Amino acid sequence: MTTSRSVENMDFEHPMDGFPVRPLAFGANTLDTDSVLWSQSSPEFAMSANAVNVHVPYFERYLIRAMSEAKKHIKDEKLLADISGLIGQEGHHAKNFIDFNKVMTRRYPGIEALEKHAKEYFAERSKKDSLKQLVGFTAGYETFTMVAGIIILANYEKWMGDSDPTVKAMWVWHQVEEIEHGAVAFEVYKSLYGEHEWYRKYMILTALLQIGRDTAAAYLLMCRAEGYMKRLPSAFRAVWFLVSIFTRSVWHCLPAFSKNYHPRNHPVATTRQNKIAVGWRRFTKAGGDPLKIDRAKMQEIIGFS
Repeated sequence: MTTSRSVENMDFEHPMDGFPVRPLAFGANTLDTDSVLWSQSSPEFAMSANAVNVHVPYFERYLIRAMSEAKKHIKDEKLLADISGLIGQEGHHAKNFIDFNKVMTRRYPGIEALEKHAKEYFAERSKKDSLKQLVGFTAGYETFTMVAGIIILANYEKWMGDSDPTVKAMWVWHQVEEIEHGAVAFEVYKSLYGEHEWYRKYMILTALLQIGRDTAAAYLLMCRAEGYMKRLPSAFRAVWFLVSIFTRSVWHCLPAFSKNYHPRNHPVATTRQNKIAVGWRRFTKAGGDPLKIDRAKMQEIIGFS
């Protein structure tokens, strides 16, 4: 194992340079239903992550369609390679989290209808939307997913310290890769429609509203199923958690409305990289097994940062 170093003093590595496709399979569909409420550190976080996950795999399929169509109009070789990397990463995300949704529906039968709606909605939109809509909505949505990766990894111990090793490993993998490919859809939009900056910003708002609406519907369903809504203190705590994390996400998205914004220049990708993200990338590159993460494994991963 390499010697541990602080992120501030590490050899500079930009996470968005030459990011790989990692064909990981977590076997999420083999988990039991007790694993669904997977974080003992913060059950509210587990429910909020699960609630996002109901629709995210189907957005990821929409993204794959959007980027596949955009590739036909891109000439830059580096951007083409990054698009291929983005498509590859998101394809594996969708597969693993659809598997996890199968377990979720066994614990929360009502989730099945919400997932079916998301699947049909994004499939229909992927066929009907213009290329500008496809690329614009994808860029807007990916603004949120990169920010979510930043926030989740920054709160790792508080939200995921004590949690199911497999589900935790999936979410760490997901967030690290969301940061890695966080600039691709933005760069595709700028390449094709850079003169329409207003539309990119409009699509950030459109994506945020959709994420908030879909997530809230699934989250409240889970809260009711878990009995959180039966008593005022637990109901308030659960609702406040979702409101606070969404508000924090919106706040961190505000820089994306600046005309000088570029995801590659975000401090999380330059001067303030997260130790877990840095260590995880190096750990997996060195052949480490990231499919289950307990406390000992996380310490090993951080040792690579």
